[in-house]
Amino acid sequence: MSSPETPDAGHHRPVAAFDFDGTLARRDTLLGFLVQATSTSRVAMAMAAESRALASDRDQGKVRVLRRLLAGDDPERLTRLGHDYAVGLGHVLRPEMTERVRWHRTEGHELVIVSASLAYYLEPLAHTLGFDHVIAVEFEVGADDRLTGNLAGPNVRGPEKASRLTAWFGERPATELWAYGDSSGDDELLGMATHPRWIGRRAKRNA
Repeated sequence: MSSPETPDAGHHRPVAAFDFDGTLARRDTLLGFLVQATSTSRVAMAMAAESRALASDRDQGKVRVLRRLLAGDDPERLTRLGHDYAVGLGHVLRPEMTERVRWHRTEGHELVIVSASLAYYLEPLAHTLGFDHVIAVEFEVGADDRLTGNLAGPNVRGPEKASRLTAWFGERPATELWAYGDSSGDDELLGMATHPRWIGRRAKRNA
């Protein structure tokens, strides 16, 4: 999802970066999409088969579960499912956070989602909410136009969130950065921010 052309106002670049699950949304949204893309029983079997991997290394466990469920799938099918799934996510969004998104948009700030969830449904949802860009999990597509089962880059969590956001900034870093998150996977993202804001159980950390 590309950022629109914006005028260069003396290099001033205010940006607001939002985690998704637990921050913009009240709960996890990945499992619901995987159930829609496969089935409840297949997701349960994949989670059970990779329970040891999930317990020892959350990121690698996630990759293994996704590979079991989606390797060989048609990316166009998942894109269609993602658009349908995004339509139904309105009820899980935190009203106070969608209001915060509106405030940033009114102020003319650039808006970006930085999430370990899937771009298939975050991109259409972000477009509806008025975001400029999405940094999220994407899949590698093979020469046969099917998913290989590998991610197109590391899981977007922890240090990778800060790294990917910095790469998106390129030669125009944010002159002021608001960042919103709810878990340890957002520590580095909020550590970058001029205005870090914790949501949910970590809100007690806010000044």
